Parts: sequence; C-alpha cells; structure tokens
Amino acid sequence: MAAATAAPTSSAPTRSGRKPVRLRPAATRTSRPRRSPLLTALTAIVLLYSLVPLVWLLINATKSQQDLFSSFGLWFGDGFALWDNVRATVTYDDGIFLRWFANTVLYVVLGAGGATALAVLGGYGLAKFRFPGRRWVFAVVIGAVAVPGTALAVPTFLMFSKMGLTNTPWAVIIPSLISPFGLYLMWTFAAEAIPTELLEAARVDGAGELRTFLRISLPLLAPGIVTVLLFTMVATWNNYFLPLIMLKDPTWYPLTLGLNAWNAQAATAGGQAVFNLVITGSVLTILPLIVAFLLLQRYWQSGLAAGSVKE
Repeated sequence: MAAATAAPTSSAPTRSGRKPVRLRPAATRTSRPRRSPLLTALTAIVLLYSLVPLVWLLINATKSQQDLFSSFGLWFGDGFALWDNVRATVTYDDGIFLRWFANTVLYVVLGAGGATALAVLGGYGLAKFRFPGRRWVFAVVIGAVAVPGTALAVPTFLMFSKMGLTNTPWAVIIPSLISPFGLYLMWTFAAEAIPTELLEAARVDGAGELRTFLRISLPLLAPGIVTVLLFTMVATWNNYFLPLIMLKDPTWYPLTLGLNAWNAQAATAGGQAVFNLVITGSVLTILPLIVAFLLLQRYWQSGLAAGSVKE
C-alpha cells in the first residue's frame, strides 16, 4: 500500500522526452517567514529605550550618595550599598516612606478596585441589556475616554473644595472610581465573551439575574476583569497630578508625591540631598507592579487571545 501511494521520485525521461517534475513534500514547500532588518532594528531601539532606564535605576540603587556623582551611571560604584539604602529609605524621617506606601495601597485597593467593579457592572449591563438611550450612553463613554484627566483636575478640585473633601483620602479615591476606558473595555469584552443564548438558557431554567451574573457571566469575564484591574491599578499607583492638587498634608501623600518631595529637598534652603533614597524608593515603588503583572499575566494573556480561535 505504501508503495502504491508514494509519489514518483524517478527523474528518467518519459516518452515525450521530458523529465517528470519531482514533487517535494509539503513541509519543504512552505515558505519561511521573511526577515526585515529595518523592523529588527526598530524593535531593538524600542527594547533599549524601555530597558536602559530600568537598568540605570537598578544599578544606581546599589550606590551611596557619594558614588552617584563619582561613578558612571550605567556601572556599579566602589561599594554595594543596596541594603543600606533600603534600610535608610524605610527609616528616614520617622519611616514616612512606609506611610506613603500604605497610602498608595489604600488608594489602589479602594480606587482601582472600585473602578474595576463599576466597570464590570456597567459594561455587562450595557452589553447584555437593551434600554432607551443606550446609544447616547455609548457616545458619552467614548467622549469621556477622549477627555484627558488633566482637563478635569481643576473642576474636580473646585467641586471637592466646596464639599470640604480636599486634603483627605477621599479626594483621591472618589475620582479614581471613574474609569471610562475600563467601562468601554468591559463593554466590548462582555459583548463577545458571553453568548446571549447561554444567558437565555439560564433564565429559562429559572435562574435570577444576580445568580446568572455571579455563576455564569462573572467566570467568563475573568480575563477582561484582570485586564481592567491592571490598567486601573497602574494608573492609580502612578497617579501624580491629582494628589498634587488635592493634598497638602504629607502624611496622606502617595509614593509618587512623596518621592518628588524628597527629590525637591536638595533645591530648598537648608535641605538635605537624599538622591540615593529617591532612587531606592523608586525601585521599591515599581516592585509591586512587576509582581502584579507576573502573577496575573496568565489571566491577561488568555483575555488577549479570547475569541481568536473559533470552534
């Protein structure tokens, strides 16, 4: 049977005097992906642009205050002072860095967590329920995505000042609860990830809307929830301008504002330069974000690939 189905490989001439065309296996006929030197060079430039600041930060976190100015920026100094810098960072000024870290965690848990919960509920409702004015809501959400946050900072400050909420944690948490981009992302994700027929089958079986959402829809929305959570968490963790105009008390500063205050000490009369603590504090600031991405990447990757394969 194998001999009967094998492709002819002989190159002997036929009666017409022409040699038969030798057929190659399908695996050898597949074309290899073309390599683009220009695209490779651009990718390398983007990679360097992304990694060089991080490498600089990690290297200089191991230097003392004196070595920062006496050694090359992308190479280590005479000594390894990382652990001394970490100890000095968390104990400087009565441990104010730990207070700033706790404030940032508070803003992320309540602000980013609340924004994610509202985006999930709103996106699910807009995707799976029909009601009058739905198109207008879509237009408002798209318009809100296009408005930069800095344009709303001053009106937000005036409104919170009238309510007496400035210089309090609520002045940072409440504005962080609104995420138009997260709402739009959950809206589009819920429309594709949750089959309408599945919801109708659950309703026919007697399941209420709350039970349908918790038992059926919520597990299907997990990749989208993780994606929105990562976006809102990074935005809240790195938020600088809103706390800058809302907060005056340093005890309520987030890490971004606190490290900037340390960095500005060198420019004030009688201020102490603590650039080594600023750099070490920056390293400690980005570590939670790296850990969060590493722990949640499998959910995030599954969300990016959702819908790419049709069964």
